[in-house]
Amino acid sequence: MTNSPAPVLRFEVSDRVAVLTLNRPESLNALNRELSSAIADAFRRVRDDDEIRVAVLIGEGRAFCAGADLKERASGSSQMSAGPGSFLAPSNTVDVGKPIIAALNGFCLAGGLELALRCDMRFGAESAQFGLTEITHGFFPGGGGPQRMMRQLPHAIALDLLLTGDKVDAQTALGMGLVSRIFPDDELLPKTMEVAKQIASYAPLAVQALREVAYAAPDLPLDQALRFGSSLRWIIAQTEDSKEGPRAFSEKRQANYRGE
Repeated sequence: MTNSPAPVLRFEVSDRVAVLTLNRPESLNALNRELSSAIADAFRRVRDDDEIRVAVLIGEGRAFCAGADLKERASGSSQMSAGPGSFLAPSNTVDVGKPIIAALNGFCLAGGLELALRCDMRFGAESAQFGLTEITHGFFPGGGGPQRMMRQLPHAIALDLLLTGDKVDAQTALGMGLVSRIFPDDELLPKTMEVAKQIASYAPLAVQALREVAYAAPDLPLDQALRFGSSLRWIIAQTEDSKEGPRAFSEKRQANYRGE
């Protein structure tokens, strides 16, 4: 009897948090076609399942993700780094609409860092290394890395990382704002899960609306951003969860948010 091959991505749900584990450790979780497709499917599942409120993305083994599978690319069988068939290509972006936290262990390079930049929050392990290294291999990041990095980091720092392809350690990444928290390697997932479960315990519609306001705000004039925020806040005020929160506080009990 032959054993079935291990899935390239494990999908587990606990306390309304989905844990997505990239599972190609022998290849440092490099993104080939199979894994790319599995990530896209998993993101759609998170988006469409109302029982899932937050997702955590992590890599098995010594890496979060070392980037595109260069062996597959060299064979001519993949356009992973830049082509329209890539999961990372802007045309294939799956807007989950819910918070995704990247728990970044080991190597987080090239397409792996581009994947992390798509997440809402990024936590790093103490041993993690980060870099958009594509320029050192004769091409440049095609999965939105330059665009997102220029929006998320100071101009000079972003261009330094992009044009040199240099790697930085976790402490440097924290100072740049590339990650917001650093944990010891063996505490990365437990600590990340604590934060994920904290967010998952809140009213999900309010969390999703707040996330939407936060992403829209930088691209709108301030007066329009404020009006947009006021509109969504009025909508959320009509939900049952917005009434449950104050009621639970006054009754000195844990709120039971149902996404209604």
